[in-house]
Order: sequence, then C-alpha cells, then structure tokens
Amino acid sequence: MCVGIFKDELMCRIDPDFDETGIEKNGCRAMDFTKRPINGYVMIDDTGIKSKKGF
Repeated sequence: MCVGIFKDELMCRIDPDFDETGIEKNGCRAMDFTKRPINGYVMIDDTGIKSKKGF
C-alpha cells in the first residue's frame, strides 16, 4: 500500500531512510496502529496538507 486514508488522516509510504525527517514535518507522525512505529509509513493530519507547499 502506498497511500490511504485512515479516519481523518492521510497515510503515506515513504523511504524508510527518511522516517526521522518525515515525522519532523508539520502535521506528520509515525504510523503506529499496533502501538509500535512502522518504518516507512507516516500519518499526516489536516495541518500537514492544508497547502500545496506544506504537503
């Protein structure tokens, strides 16, 4: 899976090498369905996708 919607967030697959820098972006957090972060995925809330530049 590359992209999806979960509740009110966008889930995106990213290069696992960018996990740390990915979650530093505005509105991003680690994907953690099982209470453990899953490498290579981030969740993006509405603050991270409000503008094209921010996204």
